[in-house]
Amino acid sequence: MTATFWPNAQHWSCEIPLHTPHPRLEIMAATGCVQLSDLATPIPDQEFLNLEYMDWKSGGDTNFAPIATADGELDCRGFWNGDNEHTDKDAIFTSNAEICPSIRRYVEAIGANFGRVRTIKLEPQNYDAAIRNFHRDDNNRFNPDTDGWVVRTWVELTDNPNSYMLLMDCGADGLPDPATEVRVPLHRGARFIVDTQRLWHVVVHNGAEPRYALITSVESGPVLDRWIRANLP
Repeated sequence: MTATFWPNAQHWSCEIPLHTPHPRLEIMAATGCVQLSDLATPIPDQEFLNLEYMDWKSGGDTNFAPIATADGELDCRGFWNGDNEHTDKDAIFTSNAEICPSIRRYVEAIGANFGRVRTIKLEPQNYDAAIRNFHRDDNNRFNPDTDGWVVRTWVELTDNPNSYMLLMDCGADGLPDPATEVRVPLHRGARFIVDTQRLWHVVVHNGAEPRYALITSVESGPVLDRWIRANLP
């Protein structure tokens, strides 16, 4: 599929570091993405629909409900805002966490150090609209070089079988390489983990209603590696 827009070298994502000394997981080395087994028991609708959402745009027409943040306040900004040089780890649960106990238990059960935890509400967008929001994440700002690389994991909360997360690795020019394209299906309960600082990513949402998902930043290391391997299909 050919888009009318494509990122160029002036895109802000190109300034985000790609090669650093941080320890990374071997299981993610080949493609930067691992498909996990589907969630056995779906998250109840009221746990994500009744959260307090904020108007915050990332990857399209989106709203986010912060469940864990740098200081426990309802804030969608990066952890490093202001004078606080805080990487995307060591998060504190917000008041939203009281409304979604099964989500909180799920995140805590991973066992790894986690940062931002939030649900996303994404309005429909076709391929061409989605490509305009293609980006990489700045997950490891202020993360010490000896600490594990921060990645992100998803749980699909609504059923969107015709939608998908579009992923591409960087080419030699640092821009998305179409030859590396991967499309991750977004049916309800789908779970996957992505190195979103490495991979360009966006969701093509072909549904008629908003799509909801849980996004959690987690630190790479032996704990996360065991959790991934225990949750493979």
